[in-house]
Order: sequence, then structure tokens, then C-alpha cells
Amino acid sequence: MKYEKIKLMCFAGIFTAIVFVFTAYLHIPSHTGYTHVGDAFIYLAASLLPLPYAMFVGAGGALLADCLTGFAIWAPGSMIIKTATVLFFSRKSKNIICLRNILALIPAWTLCIGGYYLYEALITGNFVAPTAGIPGYIMQSALSTVLYVIAGIAMDKLDIKTKLNGGSVL
Repeated sequence: MKYEKIKLMCFAGIFTAIVFVFTAYLHIPSHTGYTHVGDAFIYLAASLLPLPYAMFVGAGGALLADCLTGFAIWAPGSMIIKTATVLFFSRKSKNIICLRNILALIPAWTLCIGGYYLYEALITGNFVAPTAGIPGYIMQSALSTVLYVIAGIAMDKLDIKTKLNGGSVL
């Protein structure tokens, strides 16, 4: 039992680092911040890890990326949005890419686009100017979805969920 928790903490740490790298360093600058594919790895973590660990990945990866790239003002919003994003996904299926996780992409997109719009409106006090960021949030969600599906299919073909837990699903 003790080793299971350590293993889960290690996987959460690895995913957090991956989210950080793909968010902070592999991004496209936009009008207020940047567009990235780090969300794909939050979706993967949510499809593989128990909820508290997946929530840590979402919050931790986003926090590190925002704070260490000069966008710390976005960190509180990112932590809330990315932590909530994992709630839509399920790890209970044998496969990462299952109907529930495909359908989870819809509220994940909605939360990302709407959440960042509202957060920007709050910090700027303007509900019109943040509409300029919506195309970037749509692109971020779309690119993350494509990467999530491709990586998920590949991981499913390799039966990663079973292998990660020594013969049983994580």
C-alpha cells in the first residue's frame, strides 16, 4: 500500500513536469499570454491517475508555468481552471480513449474558454476586451485535444494503464 502511494506521487510529479514544459516552453504567444498544448497532459493525467493526484498535476503544472514565465497574474485562474478540468475525465475505463473521456473534452473546452474569459474580465474590469483571447483559447483546447487523442490511442495500444499498475488498471 505504501509503495502504491509513492508510485502515484512519482507519476503525478512526472506529469506535473510534463505539463509545465509543454505549457511554459512549447507555446505560441498570444495577446495576453500564450497558447499551449499542456492541457493534453492534464487530460492524460486525469485519465490515468486518481482524482487528488490528477488535480495536483493540473494545478501544479499550470502554477509553475505561469509563475516561471512571467505570467503570475494568471496563476490563480489557471490553478482553479486546470484543477476543475480533471473532474470531467474518468480513469475507470480500461482505455484512456473511451466515450466518457471523449465527451469530457466538451466541458473541458467550455471551462478553458469561459474560465479564462471570465478571469481576464475580472482582472481587467472589462468584459469586452477579453473576447480577443477567445480564439487563442479555442486553439489551445483544439490542439490539446488532438494531442490527447493521439497520445491516448498510442498508450491504449501499448496497454499502458495495465502495465503502469503491474497487471491491473491504475
